[in-house]
Amino acid sequence: MSKQVEIVELQEGLPFGSRVIGATQENLKDEATRTAVKQAFEDRGFLLFEEVEESPYMQLAISEVLGPLKDHPVAAVSRAGNDLAPGVIDINSDVEDQVILELEGKPLANWLPWHFDHAYNNELNRAGVLRPIVIAPEGGLTGFADGVDLYRSLPEHLRREIDGLNVVYHLGTMTWNMRFGRPASLRAIRVSTEGVNVEEEAKKVPRSVHPAVWTNKAGEKVLHVGLLHTVGIEGHEDPEGDALLEEVCRHIADNANAYYHQWKLGQMVTWDNWRILHCVTGCDASIPRRMHRTTISGDYGLGYFEGDAKNGAGADAMA
Repeated sequence: MSKQVEIVELQEGLPFGSRVIGATQENLKDEATRTAVKQAFEDRGFLLFEEVEESPYMQLAISEVLGPLKDHPVAAVSRAGNDLAPGVIDINSDVEDQVILELEGKPLANWLPWHFDHAYNNELNRAGVLRPIVIAPEGGLTGFADGVDLYRSLPEHLRREIDGLNVVYHLGTMTWNMRFGRPASLRAIRVSTEGVNVEEEAKKVPRSVHPAVWTNKAGEKVLHVGLLHTVGIEGHEDPEGDALLEEVCRHIADNANAYYHQWKLGQMVTWDNWRILHCVTGCDASIPRRMHRTTISGDYGLGYFEGDAKNGAGADAMA
């Protein structure tokens, strides 16, 4: 008989997240186990898998419980270089060639603000599964925050003003040139070769549009505004619209009831990309950090490219 998984609360007081303990390639083939894991994902939005095999095969086993895999939409993003699955991306902090940002006078690598994946695309993938390969001994935490909880925490006037509006995103608006919710002390020290390549690719793609707030199948309103790739409010790219979006982004940056994950080997995480925002705290630029991520296919059907460019040159460039 295969080992049974245990699914428990992630952290006391958090409105999202579960821990899945004891998952194996074998027991994830069991239909009842798969159903329980998928239901926990649907209900809680974030799963931390503990005591798991440290291998790409285990990462694929977890990924395939959630849905079919898809390739990453940006060709310039590094791949892991194996033939196991499409688009396993390699998030590797090459200390000789990586983005280095300064925050509060401290140089950091791997810093990312609150965001959801593929905001710059019309199709919004269902989930990601992240596996640590090389862990920074200090820093490099990944933060997760629940969009349902963030919406509930909004002041009434912000709920009223942002509900029903759409946000414009673009691949070329990245950490070093982010516009909204930007820390006052943020400045770029160095941009990586991959970052330069992504900026070049961004010139070929249209802007995307996603709702600031959407309602999930449980009837809950989800605040789903990322601080990364963010351009402005659709139809209100003006001082008034920018001020509103900045207030929303500042609220997210300052009020997220977040879970910050300190990585260990033998763990993997997955999150609902339609509900959960995530960030990375950054680490010393001299310290290597490496993760592999798979992308789970799916779409909530609410995003689109400006000018109905779904089948245009921009879509081709992102294939």
